[in-house]
Amino acid sequence: MKKCVVIGISGASGSGKSLFASTIVRNFKSSDVSVISEDMYYRSQDHLSLEERKKTNYDQPAAFEHELLADHIMQLRCGTSVEAPTYDYVRSTRSAFTKLICACSVLVVEGILLLHDEKLRNTLDISIYIDTPLDICLSRRIVRDIQERGRTAEGTIQQYKDSTRPMFLKYVQPSKIHADIIVPHGGKNEVAVNIIEEKIKSILNLSKNNHLETTALHSSIL
Repeated sequence: MKKCVVIGISGASGSGKSLFASTIVRNFKSSDVSVISEDMYYRSQDHLSLEERKKTNYDQPAAFEHELLADHIMQLRCGTSVEAPTYDYVRSTRSAFTKLICACSVLVVEGILLLHDEKLRNTLDISIYIDTPLDICLSRRIVRDIQERGRTAEGTIQQYKDSTRPMFLKYVQPSKIHADIIVPHGGKNEVAVNIIEEKIKSILNLSKNNHLETTALHSSIL
């Protein structure tokens, strides 16, 4: 049975988690390394109006279906592909579409609350915290929300003051103590990127060697 190593990347919203994740996996085949985001597991809000959805606190644990995410990570750890949910940021609810996350040797998971939730922490083999100043996080979040999520600068700033920053201080920042590695500067930290890339290479080489040894053992038995 093919098993995979899980690398978790956490940090504040806008800290550079997604960039760090995409940067460390850019040179690997998708069959070897898969990426999954905690944001895909926001709960469905189809029962609420759009105006009510916009008032949701998206930075607290209750906003996510962490039970399903943990279950999917465990399935992927055991070599089983999963159909992950996706989220429609413009409609502020779960999309009707799913995304196939294929079984792999290395799974990279990124999200703000991965290290806060004990069950999720226990699914990780390596945990990384992206430590970025909050003013930089806010400026990145404003640009992202306008360009990718149909938001306004005023709305993003208000949401940041009402929920994003308070929830960061309550849940995200304290979870830093659970990280194996703390990385400043996010995806632009080339030293940290290179270290994690080399770790992934060593995992893939070990997996390949184990596969060759198993194949050779089967051949000798036959």
